[in-house]
Amino acid sequence: MTTDQMRAAETALFDAGVEEWALMSQAGHGAAEWIARLAAGGPVTVLCGPGHNGGDGYVAAAALKARGLTVKVVAPISPQTDLARHAASTFDGEVLSDAEGVRGTAFVDAMFGIGLSRPLSDEHRALIRDLHASHDRAVALDVPSGVDCDTGDVVGGEGDDMPRYALTLAFGAWKPAHFSGPALASIGAARLVDIGVPDRGGAMRLSLPERIAPPAFDAHKYTRGLVAVVGGAMAGASLMASRAAALAGAGYVKWLSEHDHPGHPPDLVKDNAPLADALGDERIGALLIGPGLGRDDAARERLEAAVRSGHPLVLDADALVLLMAEILAAKGDAPILLTPHEGELSHLCDAFDVAGDTKRERALALSQATGCAVLAKGADTLLASAEDVRFFPPASRWLSVAGSGDVLAGICAARLAATGDAMQAACEAVHLHGRAARHAGAGFTATMLAEAVHPALEDML
Repeated sequence: MTTDQMRAAETALFDAGVEEWALMSQAGHGAAEWIARLAAGGPVTVLCGPGHNGGDGYVAAAALKARGLTVKVVAPISPQTDLARHAASTFDGEVLSDAEGVRGTAFVDAMFGIGLSRPLSDEHRALIRDLHASHDRAVALDVPSGVDCDTGDVVGGEGDDMPRYALTLAFGAWKPAHFSGPALASIGAARLVDIGVPDRGGAMRLSLPERIAPPAFDAHKYTRGLVAVVGGAMAGASLMASRAAALAGAGYVKWLSEHDHPGHPPDLVKDNAPLADALGDERIGALLIGPGLGRDDAARERLEAAVRSGHPLVLDADALVLLMAEILAAKGDAPILLTPHEGELSHLCDAFDVAGDTKRERALALSQATGCAVLAKGADTLLASAEDVRFFPPASRWLSVAGSGDVLAGICAARLAATGDAMQAACEAVHLHGRAARHAGAGFTATMLAEAVHPALEDML
């Protein structure tokens, strides 16, 4: 939920008879459960602000002290609301106005949370940095102070200005900043604290791994999905994508290429017929074009033919650079998935005359303008359709390697051929891609990543 949506959800609870104090008590005690684990018996310092986030902090401090932990509260500003003052009255431990000489195991940032709309003062920024430096681990309640929960921006600063938190606890519902935006590196592990906020059917969702359906009892290679990968000027990228598609569950992968390559594996069928003829195969369940395609006139002609074919499509890499409204106008009703990285997303927004202040807004606007699902890749990968946005937990940073996107595109095509649904296919593909990275370990190449798709698929069946 956005800040406004969260406040509306809380208001609905209050209107239904839930007391504000009950909500704050539930949040503070839920936070204490996680903080106690992180502190592992060590001393805890809670930085409390003047509002409801500070109130949550006082409740958590009292709950931690009741568990027998050594707890101090640092409160540079006294509570400013009746609810925050009541919360402060429940903590009977040491309350300090500054952090001089304060050290411990866990630092809890309960300064401002989701309500901050202006930059942190220099004094408060320095206080947070000092407490962060003097403790082994840091926890943020709802969002780190200074982060706009709707955009993930650092208010009045840059993401690099933020200290890194080991854990961020979201109260009631996830916020966009927990999975997207410049401050994402500061969030650390994100965990949800249930405070009784009901699902209000919002348009933003967190995508979690689900089981991938195995082949049916009477499956054959075509019912499992025929994936056609269009080759281009640089054959290696499309071969990489083809390999990933085969290992992500496709029953049959065809490489539509006029070029040969020494790395062409014997279990990959090569079709060098004129592209229009090759695309006439009605059994094609998904068509991938873009990896290694090139950007010349011949590449554009191949892209136009792919769009006209009417097959479910995954457009990646060079295809996204070449894509324009007049090319996409020839598409039929089959699902299409666009898989841009940040630079390609910016280019597509220019090409289709859409804009947005955040990655989420740009991807959503692009999806609405094109009628395609948009998988906006990066450290904060998200998926947009015309109606909703899905976020993903951050994956391995080792995925930032050349060819990683080609592997993801191949997985997307395999899952699209199997499911016929661009949103479901993209969700399955992102989780498979991330799981493959875990199997590949550290310092892998794209080839190693593609091979790791096989055990990743086994994990998700």
